[in-house]
Amino acid sequence: MGQHTSVAISTRERNLLLLLGAVGVAFLASYLFPAIGAWSQQRDQQIEALELALDQEQRLIENSARWAGDRAEVELRETEMQLGIFSGDTIPLIEAAIQQDLSRYARESGLTVNSTRLAERLETEGWLLISQEMSFRTSEADRTVAFLERLGESMPRLRVSDFSLSRSRTQYTGAITVVGFARPAFATD
Repeated sequence: MGQHTSVAISTRERNLLLLLGAVGVAFLASYLFPAIGAWSQQRDQQIEALELALDQEQRLIENSARWAGDRAEVELRETEMQLGIFSGDTIPLIEAAIQQDLSRYARESGLTVNSTRLAERLETEGWLLISQEMSFRTSEADRTVAFLERLGESMPRLRVSDFSLSRSRTQYTGAITVVGFARPAFATD
């Protein structure tokens, strides 16, 4: 069988080996622990960055539904605004449309149109404000209320800027000034 040889290590050699082992462990520890700490810190930073990115992504997802709703609302308001303004190829055509609408609403409400004045206009930055004055008469005050309600529902929108009404023995006479807004076709180019 084999021989078993044992090497006797002196106490001094044993202490040197233990000291060498301790220095080796200390050396490895001084290298490994900072490396492990740096790796751990880097990993924590990456996790934190991923969590922040995830939170941002979640907020974007949540906000996208709100943004879609906001966009739909803005588009609806834009459509309503487009329906609420007059349009035409020339300013005289727009003025005529406002005068026709005003006279038609008066007739539909049972008012008699006495006169209409020439429209006044104010033009700025591609927008046109047209002011139209009309005088009328009626035998019943309710017709005037119906006329004002009709103006309030008008499309394109006519807004009342001045109104007066007086009563004589047999009838009411009044004057109204309305304004309408337009974007003439030549101004949108």
